[in-house]
Amino acid sequence: MEGLRVSDANLIVYVHPSKANRVSQAILRELSSLLFKFNEIFDGVILAYDVDIPCKDAKILPGIHAYFGVRLKAKLLLFSPKPDMLLEGKVVKLAQESIHIIVLGFSSAVITDEEIRGEFKYKIKHGEGVFISSSHKRHVIKVGTMIRFLVKSLDEEILHMTGSLNSPHTGSILWLDKKLEDASPSSRSTKKRRENQESREMQEHDTIDGGVVSLDYSHQIKKSKKRKISEES
Repeated sequence: MEGLRVSDANLIVYVHPSKANRVSQAILRELSSLLFKFNEIFDGVILAYDVDIPCKDAKILPGIHAYFGVRLKAKLLLFSPKPDMLLEGKVVKLAQESIHIIVLGFSSAVITDEEIRGEFKYKIKHGEGVFISSSHKRHVIKVGTMIRFLVKSLDEEILHMTGSLNSPHTGSILWLDKKLEDASPSSRSTKKRRENQESREMQEHDTIDGGVVSLDYSHQIKKSKKRKISEES
């Protein structure tokens, strides 16, 4: 999935003097407070971090409260969706006019009817709404389906996106991946070999069966002739 990246960061974490004997805990608490929030400095949402504190020394900052400034290095996993990126998410609500999605378990997205391509028709199946492709009947989108969609916009404050299914590369991930697998040269070659093997097996089976029938038939003719000769004698 696009929109995910790892960033190396050199940080300074400010620790209150009361936490001087628990610096590591204070640093981790400070970093944890940044999780699942959009950070303008890193231009993305921080999902996870791996921190290394190369220097245990801290610099006391001047001011009313003498905070410690601790330098550290961290690897940050960032979620930074941009327009026209392909993202993946789970359908949690579906209606004729919209599809609602959760991405990575925390960010929401909506696809309105004008952003759903024409081949998808809304229908009620077994009491629930679904979108079914008129071109490919097995291409179905319903609640619980993992789908791939294009990003149209992102509200950074509430981490809400608008998306689109107008591109042919969007839709049910399961169906798209199967279509791609079936279209690959190796898949076609494997399918052809399987068909040839089945054809040979059928020919061999037909030949054996034909021989058995022929032998039985000859045997029946011989028995019939013997019976006739016996009756005549």
